[in-house]
Amino acid sequence: QVQVAESGGGSVQAGGSLRLSCAASERTFRVPTLAWFRQAPGKEREFVAVVNWNGGSTKYADSVKGRFTISRDNAKNTVFLQMNSLKPEDTAVYYCAARSSYNVRDIPGEYDYWGQGTQVTVSS
Repeated sequence: QVQVAESGGGSVQAGGSLRLSCAASERTFRVPTLAWFRQAPGKEREFVAVVNWNGGSTKYADSVKGRFTISRDNAKNTVFLQMNSLKPEDTAVYYCAARSSYNVRDIPGEYDYWGQGTQVTVSS
């Protein structure tokens, strides 16, 4: 069973930055596709960003393009989400997800393993 664990959440004022990290318990070939999703109170879980096995392909939600950057360090089985110019509407629980397939996807149901989530709160 693959385990993923997020860290790095917290509270920040609008315009600030945070960096989330997610460590996977398995090597890249087991979970080649890694992604971030988020869920705000009363809303459905939504896609944020995804990176393929070697970091060469990424995809972002329109709401975070130009502000968030996803990257990975395969030597450490870790994926990162650098969040800049944060807005109050970015407030949510952020989840790391891992997929056993090499195909990049932005649908929560396509992911096999999930972390417990980390809270990000942006105040105005």
